[in-house]
This record gives sequence, C-alpha cells and structure tokens, in this order.
Amino acid sequence: MILVTGAGGFAGSRIMSRLVSDGERPRGLVRAPGGAAPRLPASGYDLFVGDTTRPDSLDPALQGVETVIHTAFITADRKQGPGVNYHETNVNGTRNLVEAAQAAGVKRIVVLSGLGTRHDKPSSYMEGRYEANELVKRSGLAWSILGPSIQFGKGAAIFKGLADLIKGMPIITPMIGNGKVEFQPIWVDDVVTCLLKMVREPASYDGQVIDVGGPEIFTYAQLLDMIAARLNKHRIKVPGPIPLATIGAGLMELVLPKPPITRAAIGLFEFPNRTDLDVVQRRFGFQPVSLRDWMAQNGVA
Repeated sequence: MILVTGAGGFAGSRIMSRLVSDGERPRGLVRAPGGAAPRLPASGYDLFVGDTTRPDSLDPALQGVETVIHTAFITADRKQGPGVNYHETNVNGTRNLVEAAQAAGVKRIVVLSGLGTRHDKPSSYMEGRYEANELVKRSGLAWSILGPSIQFGKGAAIFKGLADLIKGMPIITPMIGNGKVEFQPIWVDDVVTCLLKMVREPASYDGQVIDVGGPEIFTYAQLLDMIAARLNKHRIKVPGPIPLATIGAGLMELVLPKPPITRAAIGLFEFPNRTDLDVVQRRFGFQPVSLRDWMAQNGVA
C-alpha cells in the first residue's frame, strides 16, 4: 500500500495517475479534494482529506500503508501568506508525517526534494527544505530522497511565472543576476519515473539522496531567450543584482496574489542548479526528455 502526500499537486497528481495506470490502488492525501479532483484519475485510488500540519488528520490515511511518497511541500514559487507558511508545512508538516508514520508501522518514505538542498540561513526557505530532509534521514524508517532541478511540464509554475514576466513587461525583461547561473530542467514525468523506481527497487536506492536533471544544461539567460522565442516576444534582458531582485520580488509579493518570482525562488540563483548530465541514465536506466524538444511540441508550460 502506497500513500502519496500532496496527491493533488504538480508532481503528486502525476504520481497518482502513474500508479493507477500501473495497476496499483494508491492512497492520496489532499487538503482540498474539490481542487485536486480535476488533476486526478477518474477512479482507481482512495482519497483521504488531511493536512501534514494537523497530526490528527494523518492517522486514517496511514493505516496499513507500507510506503509513503512525500510531495506535500510548499514550493518556492508560492509566496507566504494566510495558510501558506514554508516552515509550518515543510518542516513541521514533515515532522508530523514522520511521527505518524512511525506510529502506524510504515516501513519506507520516499521524498521529493530539490537539487542542491543544503544548510542555509536560519528560517530561510532552503534551510526548511534541508531540515525536512534531515528529519526523514533520522526517522528510523527506510528512506530515499530525490532532488530534481527545476521541473517542466504542463502547469509548471516556474516556467509559467517566467512566461508571465516576459509577457507582462514591454521591451525589457528584468534578469536576476547576470544570467549565467545554470539550470538542468527535468520533465516532471521523468521525475515520477525516478521516484517510482526508488519505491519499487529499495535495495538500489534506500539511504541515498540522488540529485537529478535533464539531458541539457541552460543558463538563466538562455532559458529566458527560449521562452521569449516560444512566445514570439523580443525582449532585452536587463541584469540586476540579486539583492535588488530580492527587493523587487518582495514588492511583487505585496501586490500580486501570484507573483512571477518570489524571494524564496531567488535562492535558486545562488548556486548552480545542475548535476551530472548522465545521472538519470546511469542511476535509473532511461534517457530523460529534453526541455528543448518538449517545448517544441507543447509550448512553454
């Protein structure tokens, strides 16, 4: 029995769909079933309403579960506000889930994290994701952690945000830093394939943190150019220091319900978001989809 937390999310819903198509009957944990339903299969699974920040809501979903796939994190593209708190969900929520899983006799937890997750400034977004990983490692459960670079696919928030930024600014596009930071975008469906191999082949992956990316590496400037070209927009990229970009993101968070960039997301520009080009082929046995090829067929997001 597999439980997927964040089952209605960008990756979680695709994990649910893949499990159902593979003949499994997974359980999904969602906060709002009405909002999750359009992204989930029509049938073939059991849905539980719960929230990792409310420990009492977790027990029913965990009874009889052997493996938890944990994707219920607030990602850096979302701004904090009422009901959206990075530390409460990402750290305390993971702590609650681990404790409830221990009590329920769960054997294994597989976590969808992020490439390069590491110690950072206290109370920062990155520090919270690092703390969540450490809680899992110390849980006493069998565990594995997948750290993808930025993910693309239909509905990918970061690519939609960049597209909105390009469309919303005439002539120029403000660029975080000098545009040289590197990313290795990976298709969300390839991330699902990696996660499910971790679930199904524990002897090969338990106790490991594996960072993954797609088959190509792009600078931030190159990503902006690719997106602008797909949108048929000619824009002049204007670089800006990260501290100034952080101030700008903070202002957008104040006035926009869904800002194209957040202060948390700017943390991704402080280190190269890349790993070995052959890591998916080498560790998981398949060739990941190219962002360039995917965009040629599907557009930006």
